[in-house]
Amino acid sequence: MSDYLMRSLMFVPAHSDKLMQSATKANADILLFDIEDSVQPVENKQVARDKVIEYVSQGKFKGRVIFPRINDRESGQLLKDVTQLTIPGIEGFMYPKAKRGEDIYFFCKLLETIEYEKGVPKGTFKIIPLIETASAVLNAEEISRASPRVVAIAYGSEDFITDLEGIHDKEHLSLFTPRAMIAMAARAAKIIPIDTVHVRVKDLEDLEKNLILSQKLGFEGMLVLNPKEIPLVHKYYSPSQEEVENSREILKSDEEARKSGVGVAIINGKFIGPPFVLKAQKILKKHQSIVKKHQQNG
Repeated sequence: MSDYLMRSLMFVPAHSDKLMQSATKANADILLFDIEDSVQPVENKQVARDKVIEYVSQGKFKGRVIFPRINDRESGQLLKDVTQLTIPGIEGFMYPKAKRGEDIYFFCKLLETIEYEKGVPKGTFKIIPLIETASAVLNAEEISRASPRVVAIAYGSEDFITDLEGIHDKEHLSLFTPRAMIAMAARAAKIIPIDTVHVRVKDLEDLEKNLILSQKLGFEGMLVLNPKEIPLVHKYYSPSQEEVENSREILKSDEEARKSGVGVAIINGKFIGPPFVLKAQKILKKHQSIVKKHQQNG
C-alpha cells in the first residue's frame, strides 16, 4: 500500500509564470505541473520544462510533492521531458494516455536507463498512469501492476468520453462504470485510485455530490483544476473526527479482547471482526499523515 497522501492532485500549466507562482500558495497534496494538454502550441513545452526546472531548483516548491504530467510515448516529446525533468525535487511523473501495461513497462525502463546514466538510485522516480481511453479502462489492473514504480492510477474522463464516443451527461451516469472499474483495479493492485477532474469548477454543489459518490466507490483522491475546489476535496477524502475516535475505540477494544482471551471485541452490540480492525488502522494511518502535513506547513 502506498504511503503517499493524495487527496488532491492539482494541474498547473507549467508554461505560465502566473499559474506557477500561484501554485506556490496552493494547498494541494500533489502538484501536477502540466507539460502536456494545457501547454500549447508545441513550442511552449520547452518553456514549461524550463520553468519547472527553474522553480524547483530555486526551492520555490520545497517540501511539496511534484509529479509533472509529461507527454506520451507517441508525442515525440517524452525523451526531452524525462531527460530534463529527472531532477531532485521531482517525485515522479504522471504518464498520460496509457492504453495497456506495456506502455508503463516501456516508460519504467526508460526511467531506469536515465537513472543509471545520472547515477540516481533505481526506482527513484514514481509513476501515476492516467487512464483516459476505453482500452485503458479495460486494462486498468494490468496498467496498475505493470511496474513497482506505479503508486496510483488516475481517471481522465473527458478524453475517455471522446474515445468512447459517448456523452458526459449532467448526472455523470456515463462515468459511473469506468470509475468503479478504475477504483477496483487500483485497490486490487494495492495502489491509490484517483478520481477524475470536476469540469464545472464553479459548481461546488455538484462537486460535493461527486465527492460523496467518489468516496463510496473507493477513491482516495481527485484531480483538481482550481484551488477553490481543494477545501471540499480535502473534507471528503479526510477521516472525520468521529471516524478517528471510533477507529481508536475499535483498536483499543480489539487489543483488550485479545489480551483477555475473548478473541472478538463487541462495541454497541456489534462484533468487531478483522475487516473493522483493518479499516480502523487505515483511517488512523491516513489521519496521522494529514496531521503530519499540517505540522510541516506550520
